[in-house]
Amino acid sequence: MTELSMKGMTLAPGVVETIISIATQEVEGVAFVGSAAESAIRQMFTAKPSTQGIGVDMEEDESVQVVVHIDVLYGYSLPQVADNVRRSIADALATQVGVRVDSVDVYVDGIKFAR
Repeated sequence: MTELSMKGMTLAPGVVETIISIATQEVEGVAFVGSAAESAIRQMFTAKPSTQGIGVDMEEDESVQVVVHIDVLYGYSLPQVADNVRRSIADALATQVGVRVDSVDVYVDGIKFAR
């Protein structure tokens, strides 16, 4: 978990990852953030969003680099979902934290099929 210190404020570890997780889950076509098995088990025990599969690196110029692992619902365009995830994360961090996002690397780890 990342503690982010910038512009006279310090965010507790996990706050940035939680913002990223929620922004990612709001993108149409995203089935899970992180591992699907971890997400399903976590949802049974807590209402908090999963921050597994999310990495954040703070640069010296107070910008961040983000890595996020997702599973995508079958039938969605993978490049389009990844682009929407990048945009959603960058917008959420800029709006809520005021941080500039240098890069968002999206890894599609799996496809979720409807039952």
